[in-house]
Amino acid sequence: MVPSRFSCPVWRRPDRDRIVVAPVGSREVVDLVIVGAGFQGLSTALAAARRGMVVRVVEARDIGEGASGLNGGQVIPGLKYDPEWLIARFGEEKGERLIDFASRTADAVFDLIEGEGLDVEHLRNGWIQAAHTHTAMGNAEERNRQWRARGADVTLLNASDIALMTGAHGYLGGWLDRRAGVINPLAFVCELARLAVAAGVRIATGETVTGLRQESGAWTVSLSGGQSISARTVLLATNAYSGRLVPGLAQSLVPLHSFQIATAPLSEVQQEAILPHGQAVSDSRRILVYYRKSPDGRLVLGGRGRMSEPKSEEDWAHLQRAMLRLFPALGDISIAHRWFGRVAVTPDHLPHVHEPEKGLLMVAGCQGRGVGLMTAIGPRLAKYIETGDRAALPFPVSAIHPIPFHGLRQIGVAATIAWYRLLDGLEK
Repeated sequence: MVPSRFSCPVWRRPDRDRIVVAPVGSREVVDLVIVGAGFQGLSTALAAARRGMVVRVVEARDIGEGASGLNGGQVIPGLKYDPEWLIARFGEEKGERLIDFASRTADAVFDLIEGEGLDVEHLRNGWIQAAHTHTAMGNAEERNRQWRARGADVTLLNASDIALMTGAHGYLGGWLDRRAGVINPLAFVCELARLAVAAGVRIATGETVTGLRQESGAWTVSLSGGQSISARTVLLATNAYSGRLVPGLAQSLVPLHSFQIATAPLSEVQQEAILPHGQAVSDSRRILVYYRKSPDGRLVLGGRGRMSEPKSEEDWAHLQRAMLRLFPALGDISIAHRWFGRVAVTPDHLPHVHEPEKGLLMVAGCQGRGVGLMTAIGPRLAKYIETGDRAALPFPVSAIHPIPFHGLRQIGVAATIAWYRLLDGLEK
């Protein structure tokens, strides 16, 4: 039996009864409608409500049933690009503002958990970017140089260091970013929802938005049940799960499936040998593998899966092979859980902020760093919605640019992933 994409028993979900959902009435009038109850939507809703706005959140499924509840729980600051590249791309002033924002995205998550006393398992003990080639090691050295020059708490790791910290085989070294950490992502998104409700936000689940139209300076949001909501501003916080509500948005993103497996609980000896200090790891392979330990002592490992939905347990076999390549001693351990979710990648590997019409906003493209990024951007979006000051946004507002031949591009990505996975499997 293939597990549901929404079945993720590794992550504990707080008591659902603590989140009071409020079905949408026949016609509501609010300041802000947010479509999607993930990290971005709920973080923005919380910040907006605390600024005095009347906020309605509409979620098509249940809270945590999208990427926010299905991800690997790695809270990583920064972006895919290093500081000097960002300054070259955006200029000194905008580049520095973006670097400052990106460097603090993990703070946004851990400060919220600690400051609000959220019921979320978490450990802020760093993230390791593991290098398996000399080229990747050179990249780690350059990244370390640039962030250390800015005072970040980062360290370059040699082969001995990384072997001790991960227990894995095959790495030449890597880079440790102590600003990062791990959380229970499902618990975090549920606690964000509870916090937002306590601030006055009304959340409806199982409600599909079927249409958006602007009239007389306000937006009308139509729902599948026949209800409608009128609002000055709409935030489409659907990211990789975006459909046809906004023309061209889904076609501007490359949706990828991220598959994960979790082992049975590790033995005491295995616990001491594998990630003994609890860091999360992402490696440098063409199709990267990422892993961590769960709060109950399982190894949780993920990576890119097939572009279509899985049909059998064999669709997760590449992850089990990767696990055994890294940890040969786990040859006899059973795989207890398998699941998958969707992530969105942009062609330039940067998050995109769009406002195709006044009062219609969206942010898409996390590139695998959505926990910190989407949590941190919420207060910025709320400030922009209230004030109209674009300086509040860390990224420039850009037009939606659909990817030419989008369907063919997805087929090409799938073929590339399969080819790279083959090459990675041949490497020792």
